[in-house]
This record gives sequence, structure tokens and C-alpha cells, in this order.
Amino acid sequence: MTCTFPNWMLATAAPISSGVTACFAALLVALILCLALEEKLHAKKSVIAGLFAIICLFLGAATHVLPFGKVVVGSDLVLEHPAVELEVENGDTQQHLTLPAEHGRPAQHSENNQDAPDDERAAERRAETERAEHETPHLFVDGEQVAMPVYIPGIDWGVIAIILGSSLFVDVTSKSGLFTWIAIRVTKSSGGDPRRLLWMYGLMTVVFSAVLNNVTAMIIVGSLTAVSLDKLQRKDKLLGFLLIEGLLTNIGGLLTLISSVPNIIVGTKAGISFVTFFVKAAPFVVIATALTLWLGARLFKIESLGSDEDRERAKRQVAGFDENDGVESVGFFWFGTVMLVLFILTIATTSVLPYISDLGMGFVALGFAGVMLIRYKSEVDRFYRAVDWDLLGFFMALFVVIYVMEHARVLHAIGVGLRQVVTQIDLMPADWRDTTVLLWGAAAFSSVTDNIPLAAMLSNILGTLGAPTAAGGGAESALWWSVVFGANLGGNLTPIGSASTLVAVTIMHKHELPMTFGAFVKTAFPYALLQLGLATIYVLVALR
Repeated sequence: MTCTFPNWMLATAAPISSGVTACFAALLVALILCLALEEKLHAKKSVIAGLFAIICLFLGAATHVLPFGKVVVGSDLVLEHPAVELEVENGDTQQHLTLPAEHGRPAQHSENNQDAPDDERAAERRAETERAEHETPHLFVDGEQVAMPVYIPGIDWGVIAIILGSSLFVDVTSKSGLFTWIAIRVTKSSGGDPRRLLWMYGLMTVVFSAVLNNVTAMIIVGSLTAVSLDKLQRKDKLLGFLLIEGLLTNIGGLLTLISSVPNIIVGTKAGISFVTFFVKAAPFVVIATALTLWLGARLFKIESLGSDEDRERAKRQVAGFDENDGVESVGFFWFGTVMLVLFILTIATTSVLPYISDLGMGFVALGFAGVMLIRYKSEVDRFYRAVDWDLLGFFMALFVVIYVMEHARVLHAIGVGLRQVVTQIDLMPADWRDTTVLLWGAAAFSSVTDNIPLAAMLSNILGTLGAPTAAGGGAESALWWSVVFGANLGGNLTPIGSASTLVAVTIMHKHELPMTFGAFVKTAFPYALLQLGLATIYVLVALR
């Protein structure tokens, strides 16, 4: 088949020198150090990350690592198989080019494989698609050129939309009195006992994180926690509650295949089903949650009420709370209740809802926020002023930095380093060394970089090295689980390791609680060490 396409439809990748990669890696280290010294620098996170984003973009342009030019949108990889003959327009001339089959997505599979089981054909299709997406050059068809600044595609606008939409939705819904009502009901159930309240909110955090986006879960639970502790006049414990809840969001994100993006990436590559993922991950989540809450209660001195007199006093105190005090309008209260339930259900099922699955969770969050804002349509500006623009600015700048790092092959270098370690070890069966190195290496790198490209990179490496998968008819290698646990739990090592821990720190600052980058690392380290140690033992013993 012969087709004519303009040359901008062919995507190519330019080689990057090791010196350029090392330069950008040094910038990443410098960014981490500056964030650690945030208080001493007297600068907001958004300013620090923004400055590094500017430097990275300038150096990216100077070293030619960034893809400048118009962006192609609405296109697809070519489907022809086994080869496509092209006439590529190059100014006033045309060039003839033939792409072999591996440079496009095959439209059909080998006849010898037609009788293979569905899971084998699905695995083959995934492998062919992933191979096509990583080969160069690529041919894109039916696209349209759009002028767009190079840093715009680097920002994960889905995450930005989730944070903005969820924050607005929670702020407006809180005006209905719903969160106050829930907080008082939970507080009453705890009998006013601080440790029991910690366990109740901890379990709520894990459940919400398993079915919602971690950021949304943290925003909702954090808001409820602040209200409850304020009612109990125990705001001195708020710092401990919020930090523990922030750490638990990443544990809850391990519970199901769809709880986090790394789970989806690795689980799909390894052929792990939803049920299998839940059955294998749930025991760890239960144990890790219990140990985290136990350690948190000890380190933050969140004690149970010791005497009968104290317990009776606390019961009388919470009995005097009226959950209906914050309800100004019964109609708006019930409207907020229905919307919250629908919001949770829609977020939890976004991936399977027609049309909504294409638009994503960010659309859901902004859509629900827009509906709730109708109630205050003439005074919405007060909710806009309450948005944490520093947090949004930081995330956008950080995404730009990571985007440049990807093009400068820094993340690739990280993956190559891990690959060199893993290739020295026999993959089947996975032994103590390769599992431990991969899990802790993934955790270390995901604590300072986006765990989504890291998970994708490591899963591709394992696939290339032939790590056994469930799609192959047997049990998946424990190495896949090392990536899952490391990519998720690594977010508990630093406040920038995951969006939910950063949101937890932001809520602390909102309530004027001191928590710097360094203080978070120092405080969270025992929890992260415990969780990663437990994960290592669990993968080695239970998932081999």
C-alpha cells in the first residue's frame, strides 16, 4: 500500500549524550535539596519548583532534548501489516519510505495463533502494541497540527483537574453541613476516645483510597479529621492524624488493581486479574494498616482514655454534640449527601462508565464541582479564593521538570541502572536479592519522581527480561509485585513522593501546623521503613 503523508507525521527520537543526562540528573538532585531546605530558603514550593522548571526548559531547548514544533493531536499509529509504503512530503519533494511491521500496530495476528486462548492473544496484542509504541520511527495518521508550548503536554492535567475539582467540591459540600454531620457521628461512635478515633479515621482513609483517587480521599478525610478534633478540643493531635492518614492513602492504593495507576500498568503487563490482585494484596494492606496505626499512636502519643472517669467525661462531652448544628438548609444537606454518594460512586467506576471513561476522573471532579457551585452562583469567587494555588502551581512546575527529565533520559538512566542490577540475577525463581533490590530501588526513585513513568519503565524491563506472567499460563513472578509495592510505598518517604502526602502537608499548613520537607522525611521515615520492610518479607514469603 502506498500513501502520502506530510513529514511531521513521522515521529523520530534524537540520541541524547550521557553528559546531558548527567546534567539534568544533577538538576533533579538540586531540586530535591532545595525543597528539603524550603523553610531556610523562605520560599514557597511553587516558586522553587517553578524556578527549576524554567531552568530545565531553557537547558532543554539549548541541548535540543525537547520536541519543539507543532503538536499532532487526534492521531493514531498506523495499522497496516506487514509493511506500509509511504510517500513522505518534504517541502516540494517526496521521499519513499517503507516501514516494517514492527513500526506500526498490526491489524491482525498470526493465523497460527488463532486457536490460542483468549488470555494469550490478549497478552500478544498488548506486547505488540507496547512494542509499536516504543519503536521509532512512528507513523501517525488522521492527525491535526496544533501550535502548543512545549511544556503544556508535560503537565498531567488530569491530576490538576482532580485536585482543583475535588477541592472545590469538598469546600462547597462542606457548606451543607454534611462533613460536620459525618464527623460528629464518627466522633460519637468513638466515645471521644482519641485512639479509637484514630483507628476509625485510618480505616476510612484506606477504604476511600482503595475506591477513590488518593488525592480525593485525603481531601475528604482530612477535612473530616479537622472538624472532629476541633469538636473534641484536641487539635494538638491533628498533625499526627493528618500525617498517618497521608501515609495510609498509599497503603490503601495497594488494595485493588484500579486503586492506583502503577497497579494498572504493572498488573496489566503481568496479566494479573482484578480478583487475583485483591486476594494477594489485601493481607498486606490489612497488616500494614494495623502496624501503621499502632506505630502512629505510639510515636504521636495518641493514647486511649485511661480512667473510667475520663471515659465518662468524654462520653458526656460527645453526647452533647449536635450533628444538626451545622445544617443550615435541610434541602441543601440532602442534596450534598446525594452528590457526595454519586461523586464517590462515579469516581470509583470511572474506568467502566461509557463516555466518562474517555473523559477521566478530572472531568468527574470538575463536573461535580460545577454542579455544586450552582448553589452559590453569585458568590463563587470566595471558593476560588480558597483554592490552594500554591499546591497547583507546584504540581504543574514539578510535572514540567519531570517531563524534561524524561526527554533528557534521566528516568531511562534510572531504569538502566536497575536493569543492570536485575540482569545479574536469575529471574526464575525470584530470590531474595533481585526482589529486594527491585522493591527498594523502585521505592527510592518513586519518592522523588513520578511513579507512573517509573512503573511503566520497570514493567517494560521485566517484560523484556522474560519475567513470568499470569498471562503465560502460570503464576506471575514476585518481581512484578516488587514494582507494585515499591512504586506505591515509596511515596511515603518524602512529601513529594505522592500527591496525597503533599495534600496532607498542605492541609497541615492550612491549619498552621509546622511541617517542612526535612521534618516530614524525618517523621515519616520509621513508618516507611516498617512498611517497606514488611512488603519485602511479604513478597518473598507469600508471593514467590
